Amino acid sequence: MTDADTTYILAFDLGTGGPKVALVSSDGDVVGHEVEQTGLILLPGGGAEQDPADWWRAISTGAKKLLARGLVPADRIVGIGVTAQWMGTVAIDRDGNHLANAIIWMDARGGRYARRITKGGPINISGYSIPRLRRWLSITGGLPSRTGKDSIGHILFIKNEWPDVYQRTYKFLEPMDYLNYRLTGIPAASYDTITGHWLTDNRDLSNVRYVDKLIALTAVDREKLPDLRPTGAVLGTITPEMAKEFGLREDVRVVMGTPDTESAAIGSGAVRDYEPHLYIGTSSWLTCHVPFKRVDMATSITSLPSGIPGRYLVATEQDIAGGCLTMFRDQVFWPSDELSDGAAPEDALDRFNQAAARIPPGSDRLIFTPWLNGERTPVENHTIRGGFFNQSLSTTRSHMIRAVFEGVAFNTRWMHQTVEKYTKRRLDNINFIGGGANSPLWSQIHADVLNRRIRGVKDPRLANVRGAALTALVALGFLTFDQIPERIQITSEYDPNPDNRAVYDELFEEFVNIYQNNKKAFARLNARH
Repeated sequence: MTDADTTYILAFDLGTGGPKVALVSSDGDVVGHEVEQTGLILLPGGGAEQDPADWWRAISTGAKKLLARGLVPADRIVGIGVTAQWMGTVAIDRDGNHLANAIIWMDARGGRYARRITKGGPINISGYSIPRLRRWLSITGGLPSRTGKDSIGHILFIKNEWPDVYQRTYKFLEPMDYLNYRLTGIPAASYDTITGHWLTDNRDLSNVRYVDKLIALTAVDREKLPDLRPTGAVLGTITPEMAKEFGLREDVRVVMGTPDTESAAIGSGAVRDYEPHLYIGTSSWLTCHVPFKRVDMATSITSLPSGIPGRYLVATEQDIAGGCLTMFRDQVFWPSDELSDGAAPEDALDRFNQAAARIPPGSDRLIFTPWLNGERTPVENHTIRGGFFNQSLSTTRSHMIRAVFEGVAFNTRWMHQTVEKYTKRRLDNINFIGGGANSPLWSQIHADVLNRRIRGVKDPRLANVRGAALTALVALGFLTFDQIPERIQITSEYDPNPDNRAVYDELFEEFVNIYQNNKKAFARLNARH
């Protein structure tokens, strides 16, 4: 294909920290990108919100900056692909105006209402009514989280706590579907974005549909839920207003897209069954595609519709991962208070890596638990919290930083072990993406802790946005999913260091013991907060 024949996708990836906007060629090459930031609002009682207007400001700013660089002719941009943080909720009215801040994936305020719809009868398992549990599992492949952190929990919170907003709501949209609505004026959800509502029959991936009996269990009004479109479908063309705002052709097509977990799997290149990838951004996950639908109640792991039509993806999530370092940067090392000597330097994370590298593996047996916002897998527990264990008078802040790196890796190992049991396969050669993959130290720590080869993917922070673009290219007929792995470059490999095996095996065992020995105390401390 010559340059004159090359067409391009404009891709958006809305993460919790802000969006990435990229131009990707029909060969799958990222030719340029911009990054913007958005704010996060944390509220008492487990609230976590973001302003949809702030989302759109950041996306519009990033897109205009990128297009103004003149990297490609605007008339060669033929499609838009979107991915975004998953399991969030935006309430819009009939004119498309958002009626409140978006409730995002971290928000646990709907927990009490989620627990109401999942309990019932004299016999329960982990708080779930057995008849309801069986119905949800058999139909959806999962079930509403009793933490309230998924979409149905958010909607129930709005219905009970913000009744005026609920009554005025025309549609409840996931963040990705909200962005697609802004682009096209069409309020719809894809087969995979809707999964977190736990209201659809996912047994036939060619015909995912709402189930009236499940909707009745939640008492949510069906008409407030978006219509469904197939994964990988073309939603429509951009509105004339959007074409004018971005300077694009009016026939540019918008692809349904897929949530961040699914787009990351595609952008990592691990698209074949049982090929794993690890993502570390604000949160983290370790997952792979599988040819089956199954749920493991004990570990909260299930297989859900993926971003590849007709395929399932193992669903895992570590609630806070790279966000632990961000918290230490902003609230411990360089907070805005009397003890701080100024704003955080731009190279703060590089300094963290340098400091941690000076400390021996195992951090002199200092252990950090990264459960700053509870945890989802392999245990679903919104009351557990993070902390340092086994601190001594000789512990330095460099020890603490390395312990954070290692604590996230211990939680990854916990997930990895459960995913291997779930798939009944050894999962090796793990493609590493997200901002965390930019750290050679963290890559090696993960190799050592997991005892598996870690493979660094080129431009790891762009994996999600690249996945959104690749999904759009497939939908528009420029690529097939089978061609994607050859377009993803592996730039580094990290093999386990056998010298570190003993210390990390010992500390991982104690890491799990810390959870088992302290979960009741965490529940007493945090059950009402």
